[in-house]
Amino acid sequence: MVTAAGGRRGGTPEPRSSPGGCPRRPARRRRPGTAAAAGESAQELQAFRDYGESWYRSRKGLESRFQPREPLARQPQVTAEARCKLLSWLIPVRRHFGLSLEALCLAVNILDRFLATTPVAADCFQLLGVTALLVACKQVEVHPPSVKELLALCCDAFTRQQLRNLECIVLHRLDFELAAPTVSFFLEHFSQVRLEARGADPGEAADARSLAAGVAELSLADYAFTKYAPSLLAAGSLGLADRLLRHRSPLDLRVSGYPEQLLRDCMDQLQLLVSLNGRSLSLLLPSEVAKRCPWLGDDR
Repeated sequence: MVTAAGGRRGGTPEPRSSPGGCPRRPARRRRPGTAAAAGESAQELQAFRDYGESWYRSRKGLESRFQPREPLARQPQVTAEARCKLLSWLIPVRRHFGLSLEALCLAVNILDRFLATTPVAADCFQLLGVTALLVACKQVEVHPPSVKELLALCCDAFTRQQLRNLECIVLHRLDFELAAPTVSFFLEHFSQVRLEARGADPGEAADARSLAAGVAELSLADYAFTKYAPSLLAAGSLGLADRLLRHRSPLDLRVSGYPEQLLRDCMDQLQLLVSLNGRSLSLLLPSEVAKRCPWLGDDR
């Protein structure tokens, strides 16, 4: 069992936060000018046209290999509630550092795959969470957070050496196989497919992508959604977003390749999640999208 030497024993502790909450957000990166942004969008669209379908088939073929089955089945101390608390803490941590959704999705995959292989002591669980985030960021971020910054968010309850040791254990347990397909990837793919369709509405596509990303991010913390493949969650999140926003030109969900009944089941479960967590979801959305969702009950 993985333990953190000197950690508190007993029941599963709540994730520790720094005094006074998270430190101030780092300065926002300056957005590129309109011309530069348009040029980047054109390049991304051309890259999608050239390689999108083959890349999608490649990632889709890897899903079952990287999807953990019942990751908590071997955990005597870590519960679904503890996992929810940890990931509900990592979601704002992701925003604090300005990290991509891809980094968070990959961190959750690393966390769950490790939990499926190795029992983890309750006093080590938060350390595992920040370790998984660090490993994921090293994979997909240009400037990953430092070990010092991550430990500070845990109120320095763990040492640098403990994090480094656990990082080595995680990498070895996963055989250094870290290129897991994520919900973020499939959200982007299906959104690009949508834009390529005749009569596509770019505004609707952008709003659906933003709302679906928020729904998918919310689902990461709910253990019940670990049974769904990332591509199914992405398609379900986009379908639900179109339904909730009452779009006139919704994504044709047949592009996902999933049976209608399976998609409907996933969307219904996601809608229940949204109805129970409207306030939390509103905080994950861009303000302009949140304004189009009065049913979220956001009072900001």
